[in-house]
Amino acid sequence: MSAFKINAIPTTPFGDQKPGTSGLRKRVKVFQQENYTHNFIQATLNAMTSPCAEGSTLVVGGDGRYFSKEAIQIIIRVAAGNKVSKLIIGKDGILSTPAASNIIRKRKADGGILLTASHNPGGPENDFGIKFNVSNGGPAPENVTNSIYEHSKNIKQVFVGEVPEIDLSTIGVQTFEGFTVEIVDSVHDYAILLKEIFDFELIKSFFAKNPNYKVLFDGLHGVTGPYSERIFVEELGLPRSSIQNCVPLPDFGGGHPDPNLTYAHSLVERVEKENINFGAASDGDGDRNMIYGKGAFVTPSDSVAIIAAHAEVIPYFQKTGVKGLARSMPTSAAIDLVAKKKGLEIFEVPTGWKFFGNLMDAGRLSICGEESFGTGSDHIREKDGIWAVVAWLNIIAAANEKKPGFGIRDILLEHYHTYGRNFFSRYDYEEVNGDGANKMITHLRHLVGPGKSEFVGKTFGQFTISSADDFEYHDPIDNSVSKNQGIRIIFTDGSRIVIRLSGTGSQGATVRLYVEKYSQNVSEYESDTQEALKPLIDVALEISKLQQFTGREKPTVIT
Repeated sequence: MSAFKINAIPTTPFGDQKPGTSGLRKRVKVFQQENYTHNFIQATLNAMTSPCAEGSTLVVGGDGRYFSKEAIQIIIRVAAGNKVSKLIIGKDGILSTPAASNIIRKRKADGGILLTASHNPGGPENDFGIKFNVSNGGPAPENVTNSIYEHSKNIKQVFVGEVPEIDLSTIGVQTFEGFTVEIVDSVHDYAILLKEIFDFELIKSFFAKNPNYKVLFDGLHGVTGPYSERIFVEELGLPRSSIQNCVPLPDFGGGHPDPNLTYAHSLVERVEKENINFGAASDGDGDRNMIYGKGAFVTPSDSVAIIAAHAEVIPYFQKTGVKGLARSMPTSAAIDLVAKKKGLEIFEVPTGWKFFGNLMDAGRLSICGEESFGTGSDHIREKDGIWAVVAWLNIIAAANEKKPGFGIRDILLEHYHTYGRNFFSRYDYEEVNGDGANKMITHLRHLVGPGKSEFVGKTFGQFTISSADDFEYHDPIDNSVSKNQGIRIIFTDGSRIVIRLSGTGSQGATVRLYVEKYSQNVSEYESDTQEALKPLIDVALEISKLQQFTGREKPTVIT
């Protein structure tokens, strides 16, 4: 056990270190500025109060994107300088966001520092991110992120421990005087967790009975590669050909690690061309997912509703029961219909997984999701891409016990016949001019603001407005209030338009436009989503004047 010297390094604040919905995200070159990363880590440790950083245990890891290994060495030295007791780090710096949440909870750590920009591109010219998770395993709430920002604006020195560079590739423990670094298997604890949740024997039996059933999982060269190999190949016995792009790369192979129809196009093409029964993908840090069968794309809104509707076949929920359901405000109301039919409590929260965490900790929420391809449950306090994929395999395996040959498309149609169909789509306009985006939001707030009753009752095409507001959430657990969470325009037939600015980008503004139409017309259940929604999309563009304010004629991504 060796001692080390702690140095107080003078520094000056950067004015742009305000964490967003999922931490601080900037271009790599921003983080590479002298003291930039040091400052933010010091501000994060300064913001820790219960407990404070000194004597704490923290989990560290990320999606392996460019600059991760350098950032981890900075974290190690700054943590040592602030008298953190122990760091638990994923091998090679790899630790999916769900796996990190699990380790924080399982090891009773005091929090975690996650190096990820989630679904954003990686590489020297692209994005990097740092976010802090608290002791429940979930993203830091606003009072903590606000505190980090305040500390970052007033920082004068960074405390750095003179510890040698740590070998991240070797599992084991390295101990210094008052400071320990443990390198752990990134996958081990997470695999144990999933085997406790799902019926792996049922899924394996299904594959054994159906040897021609094809599965393809696409890791998009993100963090889920090692997890998919362990879960799908080693545990469930699928051939190695069932996974692709599963070597984590610092630049995600030059791709965009976002599991949607645009960026996971090679998966979609192979599923259609090769008649693959079950396709799935996850994102850079492993917390998002896409489910896609031949001719059957499952929207994230439908996915979480279907998992909730079939929860009784999943062993975890057989033991715990389903306490409640929830969705983010922009997500379609498909899960609301499941909650109503099953007599369960339903919550509508702002975008951001931290809002679900409060409800889970209070024992009022079991299954939840966001339309941004995030699905999860109270097994951890983050959304979980691999969890959602295995949930679908568990549901399909159980369905085939009664109805052999039942697949993704069949499950979708059965759900629509039971609950009706919520046609839903999201238009993303990425890296638009911030001024134009803000002017559009100001225009919309003027339309829907208090006292603007003349807007309600107006008719646009076939749609008449029944209500409109800027969504405000009153947390039933801690009584906090979150204002200005997105413009909602609801029509008399139940259709909705939602427009908000996203906080997950690193540059410019991202405008997200959500459109939803509910139908109980059986003849429409197999209709194309974009065709069904086109009249509503036209109304959304007319009301928002999005094209005039942003100068964009077409979205970057449609999901």
